[in-house]
Amino acid sequence: MVEGLKRALKARRLGYRDVAMKLDLSEASVKRLFSKGGFTLERFEEVCALAGVSMTELAKESDRTLDAVSQLSMEQELAIMKDVRLLLVAVCALNHLRIDEIVAIYDLTKADCVRLLLQLERIRFLELLPDNRIRLKVTHTFEWIANGPIQQYFKAKAQNEYFRTQFGGQNEAMLLVNGMLTDGAASLVQSKLRRLANEFAEIHEDQKRLPLGERRSVTLLLAMRPWELDDFHELRRARDRKPAVAPRAGPPDLGTELSRGV
Repeated sequence: MVEGLKRALKARRLGYRDVAMKLDLSEASVKRLFSKGGFTLERFEEVCALAGVSMTELAKESDRTLDAVSQLSMEQELAIMKDVRLLLVAVCALNHLRIDEIVAIYDLTKADCVRLLLQLERIRFLELLPDNRIRLKVTHTFEWIANGPIQQYFKAKAQNEYFRTQFGGQNEAMLLVNGMLTDGAASLVQSKLRRLANEFAEIHEDQKRLPLGERRSVTLLLAMRPWELDDFHELRRARDRKPAVAPRAGPPDLGTELSRGV
């Protein structure tokens, strides 16, 4: 519940300083309350009021996380991939869009959207609540199966679509770094990449209550693999040449992390 309260505060762009003023405590004392616990019931209710959320709502949200999954099964992903509109609505749900927002942006009727959401409910990806509210049944650190049906789909699209830009515009960046590392150092870098991906997911979760007009779709692609340009490899001495890791017909391996579809 404390973690849920933190997210509610962030959604309202409130920090420890705001809570400290509300409780008439020092900022350091508030930080200790959130990190170590020790809230009295009265103080917890005061912070809930500041965050615009009730203790009942936080308790329900805490209970809902118990049955959430961080990854689907292969059968679930294959079911979603049967219809590109189903994948679209799944990604919209991951982006915390409401039905009216989905219908306003995409060429779907409300009836179409409800039907697709009910299919996703049968797949156990989400739950459709009264008033057509959407509750995800996946965690905020959810990932598609590594090299599974949906990630393969994104990989194939990435070759011709994701990289079709100069990466010089607003909210765009592409960093290409080459180096020679030991296995231990490479594992350390991979760990940092995964931590960055989790931080991205947490920021995404924190901002889900902001108006749609203040948010836009952003896809983070993190990649890392042992690799040498074919042109360079052909210049190696014959004894040092190694066969290609994968046949040329398939899509290239884009690394250990691919967008969550956000």
